[in-house]
Amino acid sequence: MNEKDQDIDGGLVEQEDDAAAMEKAFDQTEVPPWRKQLTFRAAVTSFLLSLVFNVIVCKLNLSTGVIPSLNVAAGLLGFAMVKSWTVLIEKCGLLKQPFTRQENTVIQTCVVASSGIAFSSGTASYLLGMSPVIAAQADAGNMPINVKSPHIGWMIAFLFVVSFVGLFSIVPLRKVMILKYKLTYPSGTATAYLINSFHTPKGAKLAKKQVWILFKSFVGSFFWACFQWFFNAADGCGFASFPTFGLAAFKKRFYFDFSATYVGVGMICPYMVNISLLIGAIFSWGILWPIIESKRGDWYSADLSASSLHGIQGYRIFLAIALMLGDGLFHVVYMVIVTLKSFAQQKKKVTNETTDGQIGNYNDKRRTEYFLKDQIPNTVAIAGYLILAAVSIGIVPVIFTQLKWYHILVAYAFAPILAFCNAYGCGLTDWSLASNYGKLAILIFSSWVGLEHGGVLAGLASCGVMMSIVSTASDLMQDFKTGYLTLSSPRSMFFSQVLGTAIGCLLSPVVFWFFYKAYRVGEPNGPYPAPYALMYRGIALLGVEGFSSLPKNCLKLVIVFFFAAVVVNILTEVLKKFETKYRIYRFIPSPMCMAIPFYLGAYFAIDMCLGSLILFIWEKKNKKAAKEFGPAVASGLICGDSLWGIPAAILALARVNAPICMKFLSVAANKKVDAFLNGP
Repeated sequence: MNEKDQDIDGGLVEQEDDAAAMEKAFDQTEVPPWRKQLTFRAAVTSFLLSLVFNVIVCKLNLSTGVIPSLNVAAGLLGFAMVKSWTVLIEKCGLLKQPFTRQENTVIQTCVVASSGIAFSSGTASYLLGMSPVIAAQADAGNMPINVKSPHIGWMIAFLFVVSFVGLFSIVPLRKVMILKYKLTYPSGTATAYLINSFHTPKGAKLAKKQVWILFKSFVGSFFWACFQWFFNAADGCGFASFPTFGLAAFKKRFYFDFSATYVGVGMICPYMVNISLLIGAIFSWGILWPIIESKRGDWYSADLSASSLHGIQGYRIFLAIALMLGDGLFHVVYMVIVTLKSFAQQKKKVTNETTDGQIGNYNDKRRTEYFLKDQIPNTVAIAGYLILAAVSIGIVPVIFTQLKWYHILVAYAFAPILAFCNAYGCGLTDWSLASNYGKLAILIFSSWVGLEHGGVLAGLASCGVMMSIVSTASDLMQDFKTGYLTLSSPRSMFFSQVLGTAIGCLLSPVVFWFFYKAYRVGEPNGPYPAPYALMYRGIALLGVEGFSSLPKNCLKLVIVFFFAAVVVNILTEVLKKFETKYRIYRFIPSPMCMAIPFYLGAYFAIDMCLGSLILFIWEKKNKKAAKEFGPAVASGLICGDSLWGIPAAILALARVNAPICMKFLSVAANKKVDAFLNGP
């Protein structure tokens, strides 16, 4: 999740001030040149952690699509691995280069870039939305020209062609955003604060404790997932199908599925995100869907299957899309307004803004010196963008024949503007709206191409083109901010981002292919339903068919939900601006988060709310310990449970089934089973 409370921004600004004071502690520490910041051990560590994080992100994407920020885990695990290695080598007397905060920053940048590709690659959204499995659920638009089966070859080729362009689109503006406008980039600032604290004597001691806590959490989570596997011999078996609140609630998808991953995710995500998910689940599965299902035979045919978009599934998908589009469009417009307003204010400001006293002046001067030391020429950035864009214009239409070269040309003509808006807005608020720009691209290009000419595939592929540019641009600027605060070279940041992008382009399809071959990916009742795949295809169908494809009264509800999402966001922003005493805006749910359970149900929201409850109780008992060790515990829960997915997938590919099926039946069903087993 990329959205954060406004309260966090203030805390992160304080952290930046603390980090500035820390620079005195590094005064006698030599800053290595940019080539020595890119070490072989950093590359190996980055690759190993990228593999772990790609598995985590792929599993989260395919199950619910809720992805927490993994920056802290990347920085902590990178520190733990390299520090352990250097301590061991130092004891042997073979250490040639000490482990520095710059090298730690390179590792974190590379890993986050790789896991960012795992998200923006669309293997669980727009690319999977092209598949026959998702097309069959969507009913309409599943003719051959609008369907493309996933294959590891063309997916890797597509990602390599489109993922690097965004890196060059924003490089010329790095000095303006970091030095002139001094944008905060809260996640980048927080990561820099974390890495700086690791490499001070006090921070190193705390980091060791955090690593130990993470290790224990990781091991416990891994073996708990292993234990659960033994009871999962068939569909509907195991702890994941435990009817926690009764069988009636279970049928409405209200249950706790004992997932350590989503308990950990809940500990990382803000409280209101988790509560919004639960509110959305209660409203949809507890109130709205039962009302619509009572209209069966009137609003939609009683003969339709449960997965048909012309039946109840259509209401679930398109009402969720309405909330997402309303929320997304509001934030795009709002971010453009905020960006233009901030840009105008920055123009009027006096250029000399450094009034923080001696420490502030000292650190600003030192950081600016190293930030400007290793420049990336603007001519290289512009030439790189034009060359890579030309390559993409030539190759993407070969992979997707539904898209023509002029479609890609138009996308790349507007992409730098959108990349700037996203990167600038991200610097102000920490919101990345890459997926929203991708959804708009789907609507525009799918309607441009048309249904008969493959508009569904064209819209989904154009989403990948646009989303890759906009997402990588904001990620790179976050990394530049982290590098600025840790005295890491812009060149080492750029090259580590390039390396991470390349690793992500390779690992993301491979990891997805592993899951795709081992499990029933994309099926609504399977272990990995990939909810966003059907939603993204639904948006493409809206683009090519208009609203004629919606079931009865669905259009009216879509309009209501779309404007409801806009009104809720307007109310939130108004309260943030004018209401300060009670801060009621903190208790207004997020429409985007509420939309996710419309399709999936409440089970993962219950897991995440349990994670929030654990953290809340921990904070009440010991706020300092919860702040220091909470992220480590959560990261261990996520990593351990997700990593079990690899041996589980290997067992599934080898057709090795669990030995036990633990299943729960009603009294009546149990009597029938007993009668059948006992015979006449």
